[in-house]
Amino acid sequence: MNLLSHLVSSICFIAILMTPSVSMASSQQCSINLNYGVIINPTHIRIVDRGQTQVQINNDDQLFIQGREQQLNEEQRLLFKQFSTGIREQFPEIVSIAIEGVDIGLKAVNEVIGGLTGENSASQQNVQAKFEELKWRIRTRFNQSANNYYIAPQDLNDFEELFAGEFEQEIEEVIQESIGTILKAVGQSLIKDDNRYEGGNGEERIATYDDRIAGMSKGLELAVSDRAKALEHKAKEYCEQLAELDSIESQLHQTIPALQSFNLIETN
Repeated sequence: MNLLSHLVSSICFIAILMTPSVSMASSQQCSINLNYGVIINPTHIRIVDRGQTQVQINNDDQLFIQGREQQLNEEQRLLFKQFSTGIREQFPEIVSIAIEGVDIGLKAVNEVIGGLTGENSASQQNVQAKFEELKWRIRTRFNQSANNYYIAPQDLNDFEELFAGEFEQEIEEVIQESIGTILKAVGQSLIKDDNRYEGGNGEERIATYDDRIAGMSKGLELAVSDRAKALEHKAKEYCEQLAELDSIESQLHQTIPALQSFNLIETN
């Protein structure tokens, strides 16, 4: 019964870790809205509403609003360059945080499966391959090619929104398969022990395996907790940087009235 208890506890813990709400450090609130989609490539930034480009920035210093070029004085140009550079540097970090959240889950389940079936076992490689594929799909969703990004309008109050729709289902499928792999590995290990020590004390073997699961669970909890805290800190810094960028945008609205109709970053 102790074995079952620790096994269920470990599996439930891993399942929770691997859900986006925890992996994305959702305890860190980021009260910022991105009101428009943003397309970034090496020479252009486009602010998009329902598929239509409303604001375009060329080479970080040339501004078009609804297709009309805006003449900027030197002060406006310097401020505007700060804003466009900030978009280039900070918006792609959303992708980095999303990928890092998946990595936390990947490393957690890899450690458990590796501990039960052996490092580089077929079970471990199978689950790792599925996670690598998922990470690739997430990356290509936002990063179409080198230095080309698309960030959809969204509420950053909860980073798990990055995984809405198709990725949510894929993550659930990987989690379910991973849990199945863990259960299978436990069953196979117990069968091997029974065959190896036939006639021995079954309760002692189960108690030994029980301790093994419990120790693994505690070690995993500490390791993942440290990773989650680091990611939470990164998410907090990211939100602060976006808030600073929102302040720059507010200054632009004051000096370039035509921009006021297109408030990209909104801090609640």
